[in-house]
This record gives sequence, structure tokens and C-alpha cells, in this order.
Amino acid sequence: MWLYVFIAIIAVVLIVSIIVYNILVRENNKVREAFATMDVYLKKRWDLIPNIVETVKGYAEHEKETLTSVVDLRNKTYENKVDEEKIELNEKLSNGIKKLMALSEAYPNLKADSAFRDLSDQLKTIEDEIANSRKYYNATVRDYNNKVEMFPSNLFAKIFGFKIKNMFEAYEEERQNVKVRL
Repeated sequence: MWLYVFIAIIAVVLIVSIIVYNILVRENNKVREAFATMDVYLKKRWDLIPNIVETVKGYAEHEKETLTSVVDLRNKTYENKVDEEKIELNEKLSNGIKKLMALSEAYPNLKADSAFRDLSDQLKTIEDEIANSRKYYNATVRDYNNKVEMFPSNLFAKIFGFKIKNMFEAYEEERQNVKVRL
């Protein structure tokens, strides 16, 4: 009799383990898929930056600090970074792009330049796509983290090595107004 109870308990634990493991794998795959989607838009923006910098450079040559910081960030290798490093690099790059775009307000000729307007429109579209994909990514990370942190799935997450993931958040300096010094 005790043998049957013991076998039943082992079977229940095994079935629950399999179910929870599959749920954790599914949630982790959603996070990976969401990041991959967002990464496509981040890469589009990454490729657009040199064109914007070159256009701005012609009008605002003495804005070396802003241009240099954006170029330096852009010149870092993107493909070989892990997801967290890509998130951090793109947050810094977003801040630099905002400063770069703010320069157009100080230079009417730049703002009127058709190439700059076209690049600016492309950047705005990409930024909207990034914002939407960030929302989706953060929602999938929230769901995944809930599974990893909430009882009883947190027990299985520890056993199977699932760890919480970072959300894509704005840095403190991004929350501040951009100041353009001329």
C-alpha cells in the first residue's frame, strides 16, 4: 500500500516538474523572440546613425562633443554583444541621438535639408518601432520573471537554472530634458 502511495507521489512530482519546465521554456522562448524582434529595429537604427551624423556634421562641425559621443557609441561592435550589453549600449545611443536631433532646432539650414528630413523621418519611424517592440519585450520579460519568481514555479526555476531577465528601461539621463549648448 505505501509503495503505491510513494509511486503516486513520485509520478505527480514528475508530471508537475515536466509541466512547469515546459512553461518556463515557453516563456523564455517568448523573451528571446521578443528581443530578436526588437534587435532588428535596433540594428536598423544602428545602420542609420552614420548617415545622420554625416549630414549633421556638415552643418554643425563645432558640435564635436555630441557628434563624437554618438560616433564612438556607434563604432562599438554590436553583433558580438550579449542581450544585456546590447540593451545598455542602445540606451546610451538613444540619449546621444536625442542630443543629435536636438541640434537641428539650433540649425535652421540643417532642419531644412531634405536629406536630414528624410533621415529624421526614418529615425522617427524606427524609434516608434523600437518603442513598440520594447513594450512587447518588457511584457514577455514580466511574464517570464513572474514564473521564475512566484511559488511554486520558482522552486523548479532554481532547479532547472532559469534566472530573471532585465527589462529594457530608460537611464536616468534619458528621463531629463535634453540641453543643447551652443
